[in-house]
Amino acid sequence: MLDIKFIRENLELCKQAAVNKNRVVDWDALLTLDEKRRELIGKAEVLRAERNEVSRTRTDEGVARGKAIKDELKAIDENLRQAEEQFAAAMLTIPNVPDASVPVGKDETGNVEVKKWGEPTKFDFAPKDHIDLAKSLDLIDFERGAKVGGSRAYFLKNEAAQLEVALMFYTLMKLSGKGYTPLIAPSLAKEFAFFGVGQFPWGREEVYALPKDDVYLSGTAEVPVTAYYSDEMLSEKDLPKKFVAFSPCFRREAGSYGKDTRGVYRLHQFNKIEQVIISTAETNNSLTLHEELLANSEGILQDLKLPYRVLLMCTGDMGEPQVKKYDIETWMPGRNAYGETMSDSFMGDFQARRLKLRYKAKDGAVKFCHTLNNTAVASPRILVAILENYQQADGTILIPDVLRPLMGKNVISR
Repeated sequence: MLDIKFIRENLELCKQAAVNKNRVVDWDALLTLDEKRRELIGKAEVLRAERNEVSRTRTDEGVARGKAIKDELKAIDENLRQAEEQFAAAMLTIPNVPDASVPVGKDETGNVEVKKWGEPTKFDFAPKDHIDLAKSLDLIDFERGAKVGGSRAYFLKNEAAQLEVALMFYTLMKLSGKGYTPLIAPSLAKEFAFFGVGQFPWGREEVYALPKDDVYLSGTAEVPVTAYYSDEMLSEKDLPKKFVAFSPCFRREAGSYGKDTRGVYRLHQFNKIEQVIISTAETNNSLTLHEELLANSEGILQDLKLPYRVLLMCTGDMGEPQVKKYDIETWMPGRNAYGETMSDSFMGDFQARRLKLRYKAKDGAVKFCHTLNNTAVASPRILVAILENYQQADGTILIPDVLRPLMGKNVISR
């Protein structure tokens, strides 16, 4: 969340940011609640000072006044509690302010392509999409997946199962070698973690809830890993903290019915390795780390020799918590288009304020951390790109060079 002092001092900037992110905010209600709570806090402080003063006297009048102050404070404290709850709820509806470098736009049409690597794969035969390839080579069982798990469920089989595991291991080891702490993160998380990263209240409908256990299924390791140090005080000398985390992921994909429902592009369950960084509150340094996360993901795609492009997301397509965001889209011949495979986000201190994630600076000051995250690899979506780009005229599929030692073979065939 934003600092209320920042909001008061930069109200028009915050209002415009909400408009640019297509979010409706009741600013009058927020500011009224803020004024009310500050007024109640002021009254309580005056009464407590008076109570301290009259407690020094032992007159009947002083004792009576002391009792009256106690009753007044009780009423004020209850009103303040209600005002604080309402204020806190209102603050959770305020989106973050984008960086000046972010293009203003209402939707994906406002995104800007900033780089491209490789050329879209061309074939001298009629290529198949990943669905036909998977069926012909017995790699994915869609029918039995739906029978057992319902809509958008699947079984990865044979080399597809091995390929996913090899890719996850390769990515985990590559980023661990760059100094990122490897984690296997829980998919179950408490509600505060979802509020903390900014997925709640906006994206609640996307999340599977387990009300009996008071937990939710996470759609990304960003949720548990960003909350790893919640309500803790870190030291500046120990920052940045860099993590590379594997977790199964779950998304309801509410509102996406009829969109990308064929194959394994958009699913309810998948596996992902996420990069998360917790750093100091220095914007220039954080923007440098943002580029580092981008380079890490680009490096994986380049290792796999998959053509891709990088988009700088516009205000209307970047999400509420982000200050700046890139999407990486990988070429998928079956779509005859690029498809999103990674999202690289810089959040400023927006998540850290919600999670009470702080650090003590060298000068002794206590500050909120900056947080960043980016997909390293998500499967089986990345398998769509591998299967389709590496298919051969004889119906076989070559295995990317970097994964061959882990797979123990060079080609997928039947």
